[in-house]
Amino acid sequence: MRTRRILAAVTAAAALAGLGLTGAATATAATAQGARSYVTPSECRQGGGTPAINEEGNYCKGGSHDGEKVD
Repeated sequence: MRTRRILAAVTAAAALAGLGLTGAATATAATAQGARSYVTPSECRQGGGTPAINEEGNYCKGGSHDGEKVD
């Protein structure tokens, strides 16, 4: 009888731990998707790049924001 209670407690603890890990992974994925995908012309220049606004795609050329869309 005591063994069954211990086994039930271990199973419940493992199930709760699994739910906690799943929630943490979901929160990380939501944060990564919510990040903006553009920089301002000022941010592009501050990062050492040149905003190529008149060229197709409006991207930042060079610097730390190289290849990011300028908006």
